[in-house]
Amino acid sequence: MKSQEIRFIRRGAPVTLRDVPPDRTLLDLLRDDLACTGTKEGCGEGDCGACTVVLGEATPDGLRYRAVNSCIRLAHSIDGQALWTVEDLASADGSLHPAQEALVQCHGSQCGFCTPGFVMSLFAMYQNHVCQGRAISRSQASEDLSGNLCRCTGYRPILDAAQQMQTLPAVRVDEAALMRQLQGLAADPPSAGDDAAYLAPRSLQGLLALRGRYPQAQLVAGCTDVGLWVTKLHRQFPQVLDLTRVEELRRIERYPHHLAIGAAVHLADAFAALEADRPQLHAFAARFAGLPVRNAGTLGGNVANGSPIGDSMPLLIALGAHVVLMREGGHRDIPLEALYTGYRQNVMAPDELLAWIKVPLPVRDDAAGTEFLRVYKISKRFDDDISAVCLAVRLQLSHRRVVTASVGVGGVAATPVRAWRTEAALCGQPWSAETARAAAEVLRTEFQPISDMRASAGYRTEVLGNLLQRLWLESQGVAGINLESWTALEEVA
Repeated sequence: MKSQEIRFIRRGAPVTLRDVPPDRTLLDLLRDDLACTGTKEGCGEGDCGACTVVLGEATPDGLRYRAVNSCIRLAHSIDGQALWTVEDLASADGSLHPAQEALVQCHGSQCGFCTPGFVMSLFAMYQNHVCQGRAISRSQASEDLSGNLCRCTGYRPILDAAQQMQTLPAVRVDEAALMRQLQGLAADPPSAGDDAAYLAPRSLQGLLALRGRYPQAQLVAGCTDVGLWVTKLHRQFPQVLDLTRVEELRRIERYPHHLAIGAAVHLADAFAALEADRPQLHAFAARFAGLPVRNAGTLGGNVANGSPIGDSMPLLIALGAHVVLMREGGHRDIPLEALYTGYRQNVMAPDELLAWIKVPLPVRDDAAGTEFLRVYKISKRFDDDISAVCLAVRLQLSHRRVVTASVGVGGVAATPVRAWRTEAALCGQPWSAETARAAAEVLRTEFQPISDMRASAGYRTEVLGNLLQRLWLESQGVAGINLESWTALEEVA
């Protein structure tokens, strides 16, 4: 198969690379091919953030900056974008960028291995906040640095640096010139033919045609999961089909009764859209993964992957989401929980793909009652960790009675699941401590989880029931019973 060029903008100049294998990671390209060794390999899993780089993309609203993990990012995926690594920030005279200078002033580096990744996350924060005239709060800094781990200093001096950099003399990217360069790349896309090793169609029609022609091609979006198959399982893909440039699938469309979230919408943007209607989801969204993972991964990829410990599916199941599956000549619309048939298995045919997730909007109807929604993630580490258990519960309450209940659960079966028996125990009952206790006992017996490195089966079972009890307490206004409350108090203190 023919190799397609990779073209991107770096240091104000276009870069063109040829003969890059379709499964080569961006980190390997930087370190081994371009000798940019400032970007470090730590975990190779998108967890530690040492490999963080920043991508700039032209959008209708201007330049969009995203900090991403280069270790699990495919090199071809940055075609048509701007790239910054830690080597690119200092001025020609050697003066440091505010993100770098602030770390020096605040003593935010010790062994230094993680420092390049922190610098790049700070740079993205600087572009997205300081250069837009928005102040960086302590909580904002914590969220934006959630994908960067440090084993030496502790995080206080690094958070200090995040706030210190906005007080330093401003340094700005020439965005007008960069936009012209990016628009020039977009106007002249590379042409390697429909038999290229890395296929990146720009229309839904083209994507479906290629999916039908090459069902064996590895479908990718943000690569936050497929990237692990490359770095940890050493899998190789002779042909890759990338859906992230399909314009139709990059949209979030609002209809009278639901949101339609395209499969190529980044997790960060998808959660922002969900939060707009349900602000209580913010704490959960911030813990879904580190920001570089949310900047790269897509909601469609997370759902299609079907991991039993994927966090978006329990929430979407509780919200009553459907998925739209497409192939050339037709589509079908099914409830999300009906997508899965077994561990990482689903009902999609080889020439079919997940195109949209349809999420119902909150019901604004007195007769239907008031929505009460909570989603809980239990993990060993508060930030940037995989769930042991995830529980999402949506109740419609009217006159202190449960009109409807939807319960999604992760980490307790081979797939994300809906707790039908627990829903039946809640529906039509008075919303009371007795109902919550009874439903908690049903929930504890509804699944048979396994024991693994994240939790024992007994722990998972006990925690499920406890979380439903917590739901009851929170519905009664009880505060200070979750970690989010304590972290907020620490920031105030």
